[in-house]
Amino acid sequence: MSAKGPWHDLSLRLASGVGMAALGLGAVWAGGPWFAALAATVCGLMLWELARMVAPERALEAVIVGLSGAAAVLVGRALPDAVALVPIAVPAILGAVLLRRERAIFAAFALAIVAASYGLTGFRDVHGVVWLIWLVLVVIATDVSGYFAGRFIGGPKFWPRVSPKKTWAGTLGGWFAAVLIGLIFLTFTNAGRDLPWISMALSLASQMGDIAESAVKRRMGVKDSSGLLPGHGGLFDRFDGLLGAALFMLLVAQLVYVPEVRF
Repeated sequence: MSAKGPWHDLSLRLASGVGMAALGLGAVWAGGPWFAALAATVCGLMLWELARMVAPERALEAVIVGLSGAAAVLVGRALPDAVALVPIAVPAILGAVLLRRERAIFAAFALAIVAASYGLTGFRDVHGVVWLIWLVLVVIATDVSGYFAGRFIGGPKFWPRVSPKKTWAGTLGGWFAAVLIGLIFLTFTNAGRDLPWISMALSLASQMGDIAESAVKRRMGVKDSSGLLPGHGGLFDRFDGLLGAALFMLLVAQLVYVPEVRF
């Protein structure tokens, strides 16, 4: 019988989570080459993890795909937006050719990862730091509140076939926390009054990113995307929510006007 309780991993998760949050928020605040370097590094590592999940026997090919993803973000930033679509698509195509397994799944997720990484660097340049801090805090609040609500309250599962651990309590807890983040940002920015419910929609997108990655892991028969992060598994395990939220935010930014948010 295991002596591990439901909170056995909490201290390790908190320590590594705080470290990741500090590094990420610091790079977001610095912007420019610092944020671009972080986005490229995270993109490359997530693609490496994805390739290792899809085809674990192809270690060298996974490294090549990861490096191509990091390069795509940096090269794309040096090109006009229309031309940048070419390097953004390269890792997905390259991985589908080299890995030879689960090509559609790999290509779809690889394209999403590279597009989000590239898109966030451009979004930071155009719209400034506040929206990205809001994005990161909504994702963190969703994850942390969902973790505690799920552990304390439990109850019915949200989507047991895909994500057996996610409960409705955790899902709703994440939405509530996201609304609070939106309300807090209303107090010191000129964001519109729709921000709380948009924050909740962003929280849902974050949760869908988590569920999508869980579906891939279940299909591939793995527990974690890698062991890079103590207590968390891999980068893909931690940034799946941010991936979903970032894609949602970038899509909305293409459809509606995003005002400059001032303190």
